[in-house]
Amino acid sequence: MPRPQTKQELNESIELEREKLNQALEKLTDAQIELPGACEKWAVKDILSHLVDWEQRGLRWYQAGLKGEVPKTPDDNFNWRELPALNHEIYLQHKDLSLAEVRQNYQESFDEMMTVIDSMTEEELFTPQFYEWTGNGLLRDYVNANTSSHYRWASKLIRKFAKTIEKTL
Repeated sequence: MPRPQTKQELNESIELEREKLNQALEKLTDAQIELPGACEKWAVKDILSHLVDWEQRGLRWYQAGLKGEVPKTPDDNFNWRELPALNHEIYLQHKDLSLAEVRQNYQESFDEMMTVIDSMTEEELFTPQFYEWTGNGLLRDYVNANTSSHYRWASKLIRKFAKTIEKTL
């Protein structure tokens, strides 16, 4: 998919992919959402916690940038080449949350993300090096990666998992 070129396109992409994700979730029962195997050993609820963690991570980076700070991305203890290890760490941090907690975090994090995105200007989203922490990249790329692109990834996994479940019934 082409990357959004305006804030409006970014918002539309986020809303569209989130709606597709929610539609995929609606087809599963709570018990199915807690079954392992949606993404290797992860359950769908673990995928949702993963999304929340990355949304919150992006929000922390942005807040640091507003203060003139340069956060270490993606994490203080991991570099970009170590994403599998970081994602495993994220899984371990959240795997014991209840489904109710995951659902609440999933909605609250999204609401917070959208509120923050609404406050962003076109200039900060689309100006290279507007924030030192984005390097040569655009803030838009970080927002897109932690929202619509991630939602699209999750939707595909969940739809595939739902089909696997249907075949076993």
